[in-house]
Amino acid sequence: MITSPPRALRFLFIALAGLSLLLGVSIGIVRLGVALPLPSAAMLSLHGPLMAIGFLLTLIGLERAVVLDRWWFYGVPLLSLLSVLSLLIDLPSAVTALLAAGAALLLTWLFVELFTRQHEEHFIVMALSAAVLAFGHLIWLTEATLYRIVPWWAGFLILMIAGERLELARLRRPKPLVLVLFRLVIIIFIAGLAISPWEFRLGVRIAGAGIIAIALWLLRYDLAWQSVKQPGLPRFMAASLIAGYFWLAIGGVFWIWFARFFGAGPLYDAMLHTIFLGFVFSMIFAHAPIILPSITGLALPFHKLFYLHAGLLHFSLAMRIAGDLALLPSGQRWGGILGALAILLFLLNTIRAVVTAR
Repeated sequence: MITSPPRALRFLFIALAGLSLLLGVSIGIVRLGVALPLPSAAMLSLHGPLMAIGFLLTLIGLERAVVLDRWWFYGVPLLSLLSVLSLLIDLPSAVTALLAAGAALLLTWLFVELFTRQHEEHFIVMALSAAVLAFGHLIWLTEATLYRIVPWWAGFLILMIAGERLELARLRRPKPLVLVLFRLVIIIFIAGLAISPWEFRLGVRIAGAGIIAIALWLLRYDLAWQSVKQPGLPRFMAASLIAGYFWLAIGGVFWIWFARFFGAGPLYDAMLHTIFLGFVFSMIFAHAPIILPSITGLALPFHKLFYLHAGLLHFSLAMRIAGDLALLPSGQRWGGILGALAILLFLLNTIRAVVTAR
């Protein structure tokens, strides 16, 4: 009995996730005022879903489906891609939300399955991250404004990454108090999300406090501080992780300080991109040399050129955030353009490394 799909299906999912990324980045550039051709002006609202669902949920779901190697768990990337496709062909938003919620619920089941095999706390955190995403997409079914779903997308990614880092932090056999602190900061963050459907600004502020607490826990107890002392890939990964944790902390400060602006404007831009670019893409850059080979079976050796796309990401984001805070559209625009270039350079460097290895 065949329990896993052919490897070609993995490459198809990766390619479609990559297309979602490129389209999402292109729309983001257009939103900054750069003239690029789009089929319709309605696509300007698809930047967030393409990045959060089409790209990130697809890849995270695919990575975990490969671990369990069961047909039905490949439904996570399939449903997430169908969700963004429904947006692109202008189906009702309820269809998009249902498909995205289905992908998140299936991902929750996946982590529950992993927990039944190996009773480890990090799988509980990852299951919570997927459940948070599912709940956010169910809120979307109520035809809530899209910005009210954004904290749940952020919650999914922050909790997922925190769970993965907890898995590695436990190798150091942390003291019980350290684990208690971790649970406390996670509870604070989830409490903020839970309040947000009724008291949105208050929920955002509490979630922001949780974000800061998570960032501080990672900065204090993550293994990156040991890895940064080693040469090659470990140092690159560690440097990317540490930089991402600093952006996460800054994002949490913004969520508390600018909660009343969560929805539109330059301060909202700063609140989102410190998390989704500074933190999440730092994690992507750090883990790509390990995750992509595990999914594809292709070697992805480290190269010093990787520091180019990582450095450009942080430089461009600093420029963008400075433009946001100073209300200078040119700073925001050029920072956004350079950030898109950093992502493109990441893709090119990754392809180059794979081709060179072959």
